Amino acid sequence: MTDITSNAIDELHDLHSFLAIIQHLNVGVIVVDRKFTVRIWNSFMETNSGINGSHINGHCLYKFFPEVEHSWLKDKIIEVFTLETPIFSSWEQHQEVIKFKNNRPFTGSSMHMYINYTITPMRSITGKTDEVIIMLYDVTDEACSKKGLQEANNKLHQMSITDGLTGIFNRAYWEEALRHQFNYHVRTNNKVTLMMFDIDHFKHVNDTYGHPAGDAVLKEVCQILKKTIRGTDIAGRYGGEEFGVIFLDTTREQAYFVAERLRKTVEAHTVYHGDKAIKFTISIGLCSISDIITSAKDWLVRTDNSLYFSKEHGRNRTTQHGINDTEETMNVEIPLPPKTNKNN
Repeated sequence: MTDITSNAIDELHDLHSFLAIIQHLNVGVIVVDRKFTVRIWNSFMETNSGINGSHINGHCLYKFFPEVEHSWLKDKIIEVFTLETPIFSSWEQHQEVIKFKNNRPFTGSSMHMYINYTITPMRSITGKTDEVIIMLYDVTDEACSKKGLQEANNKLHQMSITDGLTGIFNRAYWEEALRHQFNYHVRTNNKVTLMMFDIDHFKHVNDTYGHPAGDAVLKEVCQILKKTIRGTDIAGRYGGEEFGVIFLDTTREQAYFVAERLRKTVEAHTVYHGDKAIKFTISIGLCSISDIITSAKDWLVRTDNSLYFSKEHGRNRTTQHGINDTEETMNVEIPLPPKTNKNN
């Protein structure tokens, strides 16, 4: 009898120690059965949820967290019961269901807690899984560090492909996009048109008003450009005052309509720099891709030739390769597509 009593006392002591360890873990511990009735709710959960274990134990988890009932967490718990295999889910793989505030709001960089989950089957002495243990790990510091690194890398990447003055793509990235779009056309035979334009007499602007004024002109031209083209079109600064735009899924007629809208908008615009009012125009060249174009470089050269035809024949005009780019055809009137086409 003494031995049996002693063994019972030892087992109670072990159980008490086990529960004490669970209570003081700096990890959330929840034990639920197949009906999602809470069996264990440790101090980490009490502290961060504001719900005392004596209030939630013996009740369905849905009663206190109704969002669990239709969440990925419920599905994972059922999966663990079904497969009797542990499951891990990192903060990057899910949206938070049981949401906690960051317990270091002043020293941390996030107002909420990032959580990793481990869900493990708990087998009884008969080997049957009637309960699962859900462990929640506070990984806010690691998550914020990783997100900060990702944001820094994204910012560096954006800086590496963007022209610092105008905010559009720089030449290296834009030329790579041009090669990609040419190769894509070879595979798919899609419609795509290239536009090159530059600012007429830009040297005169710099010489007359100063380089800061010239920079203001470049910036405003690109602001007008961004408002004129679509988000899917690819604009880049090719040289000092020369720019390129790749119009995706765009016919020659549609590209001409956009080019003329840009040219007329710039012509009507005034840049104010200090007490100076600066008026200027642009010249434009267009070339729609076709079977006669052998490479991205060939495509660019043909478009540039159209641009320089515009500059050599009065400026402030749009020249299309193969349409109005000779002395004989330069005065040919090119019809515009219907204005109802809002995509271009």
